[in-house]
Amino acid sequence: MLLRVALAVAVLVIFVYGLVDVIRTDGRLTRGISKPAWIVVMIVLPVVGAILWLLIGRPRGTPPQRQNYRGPTAPDDDPEFLRNLEIRRRKEAEAIRLKKLKDELDAKAKDDDGGKDKHGTDEHDADGLK
Repeated sequence: MLLRVALAVAVLVIFVYGLVDVIRTDGRLTRGISKPAWIVVMIVLPVVGAILWLLIGRPRGTPPQRQNYRGPTAPDDDPEFLRNLEIRRRKEAEAIRLKKLKDELDAKAKDDDGGKDKHGTDEHDADGLK
């Protein structure tokens, strides 16, 4: 009885360890077959899959990878954000400059018309008689 319990616990420990190790391993580092395929093998053949993973599939020469969690960086620490901010500032300044030039050009064109309508005739003399 005690032997059966110990064997069941050992199988469970090997299965859980192997499955967690497969899940935590980077998919590009797995050997033999792809990471999802290893997970399927582990679930279908718990003990055999775990042993195969430890012997064949696990990356060699590297300890288990620790996941380093990096929280979001502040905007003023992100060089890409700062670069985009500078580009956006330059585009807005250019748009304001172009709008100002267009307004000046429109005002100058209005002054040059000097009372002429869009057909080039004098507004007071629209019927063509002087």
